Amino acid sequence: MSLYLEDIPLGLTVELGQHTFTRDEIIDFAKRFDPQRFHMSEEGGRNSLFGGLCASGWHTASVWLRLLIDHRKRDADMMLYRGERPARYGPSPGFEKIRWAKPVMVGDTIRFTTRAREKIPSRSRPEVGLLVSENEGFNQNGDLVFAVLGKIFVEWRDKADAPKRP
Repeated sequence: MSLYLEDIPLGLTVELGQHTFTRDEIIDFAKRFDPQRFHMSEEGGRNSLFGGLCASGWHTASVWLRLLIDHRKRDADMMLYRGERPARYGPSPGFEKIRWAKPVMVGDTIRFTTRAREKIPSRSRPEVGLLVSENEGFNQNGDLVFAVLGKIFVEWRDKADAPKRP
Protein backbone atom coordinates (compact mmCIF):
# COMPACT_ATOMS: atom_id res chain seq x y z
CA MET A 1 0.00 0.00 0.00
CA SER A 2 1.33 3.38 -0.95
CA LEU A 3 -2.02 4.94 -0.24
CA TYR A 4 -2.36 8.07 1.81
CA LEU A 5 -3.50 7.49 5.36
CA GLU A 6 -7.04 8.77 4.81
CA ASP A 7 -7.44 6.35 1.86
CA ILE A 8 -6.66 3.21 3.88
CA PRO A 9 -9.90 1.69 5.18
CA LEU A 10 -9.67 0.07 8.58
CA GLY A 11 -9.99 -3.68 8.21
CA LEU A 12 -8.44 -3.67 4.74
CA THR A 13 -6.54 -6.95 4.41
CA VAL A 14 -3.86 -7.24 1.76
CA GLU A 15 -2.29 -10.50 0.56
CA LEU A 16 1.44 -9.84 0.37
CA GLY A 17 2.47 -13.10 -1.25
CA GLN A 18 4.00 -16.36 -0.18
CA HIS A 19 7.43 -17.89 0.27
CA THR A 20 8.68 -21.48 0.48
CA PHE A 21 11.52 -21.95 2.98
CA THR A 22 14.27 -24.19 1.62
CA ARG A 23 16.93 -26.09 3.53
CA ASP A 24 19.79 -24.08 2.03
CA GLU A 25 18.29 -20.65 2.69
CA ILE A 26 17.35 -21.61 6.28
CA ILE A 27 20.94 -22.67 6.96
CA ASP A 28 22.41 -19.64 5.16
CA PHE A 29 20.26 -17.21 7.17
CA ALA A 30 21.13 -19.03 10.40
CA LYS A 31 24.87 -18.96 9.70
CA ARG A 32 24.70 -15.21 9.16
CA PHE A 33 22.19 -14.09 11.78
CA ASP A 34 20.88 -16.80 14.15
CA PRO A 35 23.40 -19.64 14.55
CA GLN A 36 21.39 -21.88 16.84
CA ARG A 37 21.80 -25.61 16.26
CA PHE A 38 18.19 -26.24 15.20
CA HIS A 39 18.58 -23.66 12.38
CA MET A 40 22.03 -24.87 11.28
CA SER A 41 21.58 -28.57 10.43
CA GLU A 42 19.10 -31.42 10.18
CA GLU A 43 20.90 -33.22 13.01
CA GLY A 44 20.79 -30.14 15.23
CA GLY A 45 17.08 -29.82 14.49
CA ARG A 46 16.36 -33.50 15.20
CA ASN A 47 18.13 -33.20 18.57
CA SER A 48 16.05 -30.19 19.58
CA LEU A 49 12.49 -29.64 20.75
CA PHE A 50 11.57 -28.89 17.12
CA GLY A 51 12.44 -32.39 15.89
CA GLY A 52 13.85 -31.09 12.62
CA LEU A 53 15.58 -28.23 10.83
CA CYS A 54 13.46 -25.08 11.14
CA ALA A 55 13.75 -21.47 10.06
CA SER A 56 14.72 -18.74 12.48
CA GLY A 57 11.78 -16.61 13.54
CA TRP A 58 13.83 -13.62 12.41
CA HIS A 59 14.11 -15.25 8.98
CA THR A 60 10.32 -15.55 8.85
CA ALA A 61 9.96 -11.91 9.93
CA SER A 62 12.51 -10.81 7.30
CA VAL A 63 10.59 -12.55 4.52
CA TRP A 64 7.35 -10.88 5.68
CA LEU A 65 9.04 -7.47 5.68
CA ARG A 66 10.51 -8.03 2.22
CA LEU A 67 7.10 -8.96 0.81
CA LEU A 68 5.50 -5.92 2.49
CA ILE A 69 8.10 -3.54 1.05
CA ASP A 70 7.80 -5.15 -2.40
CA HIS A 71 4.01 -4.71 -2.25
CA ARG A 72 4.34 -1.03 -1.34
CA LYS A 73 6.81 -0.49 -4.16
CA ARG A 74 4.46 -2.10 -6.72
CA ASP A 75 1.62 0.14 -5.51
CA ALA A 76 3.85 3.23 -5.66
CA ASP A 77 5.00 2.32 -9.17
CA MET A 78 1.37 1.99 -10.32
CA MET A 79 0.51 5.38 -8.81
CA LEU A 80 3.49 6.97 -10.56
CA TYR A 81 2.44 5.32 -13.82
CA ARG A 82 -0.99 6.97 -13.45
CA GLY A 83 0.67 10.33 -12.79
CA GLU A 84 -0.11 10.32 -9.06
CA ARG A 85 2.34 10.92 -6.24
CA PRO A 86 2.40 8.01 -3.78
CA ALA A 87 2.29 8.70 -0.06
CA ARG A 88 5.54 8.69 1.86
CA TYR A 89 5.89 5.94 4.47
CA GLY A 90 8.22 5.68 7.46
CA PRO A 91 9.87 5.69 9.79
CA SER A 92 8.49 2.97 12.02
CA PRO A 93 8.49 3.58 15.77
CA GLY A 94 8.59 -0.17 16.29
CA PHE A 95 6.67 -3.40 16.54
CA GLU A 96 4.66 -5.07 19.28
CA LYS A 97 3.46 -8.53 20.16
CA ILE A 98 5.73 -10.45 17.80
CA ARG A 99 4.86 -14.15 17.89
CA TRP A 100 6.22 -17.24 16.29
CA ALA A 101 3.20 -19.47 16.91
CA LYS A 102 4.55 -22.58 15.13
CA PRO A 103 7.94 -23.46 13.71
CA VAL A 104 8.55 -22.99 10.00
CA MET A 105 10.08 -26.22 8.76
CA VAL A 106 11.99 -27.01 5.56
CA GLY A 107 9.55 -26.96 2.64
CA ASP A 108 6.84 -24.96 4.41
CA THR A 109 5.16 -22.34 2.24
CA ILE A 110 4.07 -19.31 4.26
CA ARG A 111 1.39 -16.89 3.01
CA PHE A 112 1.67 -13.39 4.49
CA THR A 113 -1.04 -10.76 5.02
CA THR A 114 -1.31 -7.28 6.49
CA ARG A 115 -4.51 -5.70 7.85
CA ALA A 116 -5.07 -2.03 8.70
CA ARG A 117 -6.16 -1.87 12.34
CA GLU A 118 -5.92 1.72 13.53
CA LYS A 119 -4.98 5.22 12.39
CA ILE A 120 -3.59 7.58 15.00
CA PRO A 121 -3.00 11.29 14.31
CA SER A 122 0.45 12.58 15.26
CA ARG A 123 0.72 15.27 17.93
CA SER A 124 4.06 16.60 16.77
CA ARG A 125 3.86 16.06 12.99
CA PRO A 126 0.45 17.00 11.59
CA GLU A 127 1.44 15.96 8.06
CA VAL A 128 1.56 12.28 9.07
CA GLY A 129 -0.31 9.80 11.18
CA LEU A 130 0.52 6.40 12.58
CA LEU A 131 -0.85 3.32 10.81
CA VAL A 132 -1.13 0.28 13.05
CA SER A 133 -1.37 -3.02 11.19
CA GLU A 134 -1.82 -6.68 12.08
CA ASN A 135 0.59 -8.81 10.10
CA GLU A 136 0.35 -12.59 9.90
CA GLY A 137 1.88 -15.59 8.19
CA PHE A 138 0.06 -18.89 7.63
CA ASN A 139 1.58 -22.19 6.53
CA GLN A 140 0.24 -24.41 3.74
CA ASN A 141 -2.17 -26.03 6.25
CA GLY A 142 -3.67 -22.66 7.22
CA ASP A 143 -1.94 -22.63 10.62
CA LEU A 144 -0.78 -19.28 12.00
CA VAL A 145 3.01 -19.36 12.26
CA PHE A 146 3.90 -15.66 12.58
CA ALA A 147 2.19 -12.52 13.84
CA VAL A 148 3.32 -9.00 14.65
CA LEU A 149 1.64 -5.67 15.29
CA GLY A 150 3.39 -3.10 13.11
CA LYS A 151 3.43 0.67 13.29
CA ILE A 152 4.54 3.10 10.62
CA PHE A 153 4.12 6.79 9.96
CA VAL A 154 2.14 7.50 6.79
CA GLU A 155 1.57 10.81 5.06
CA TRP A 156 -1.87 12.42 4.91
CA ARG A 157 -2.84 13.62 1.42
CA ASP A 158 -4.56 16.74 2.74
CA LYS A 159 -2.78 17.93 5.86
CA ALA A 160 -5.49 20.52 6.55
CA ASP A 161 -8.11 17.79 6.91
CA ALA A 162 -5.95 15.48 9.04
CA PRO A 163 -7.67 14.71 12.35
CA LYS A 164 -6.15 16.37 15.40
CA ARG A 165 -4.98 14.25 18.30
CA PRO A 166 -6.24 15.40 21.70
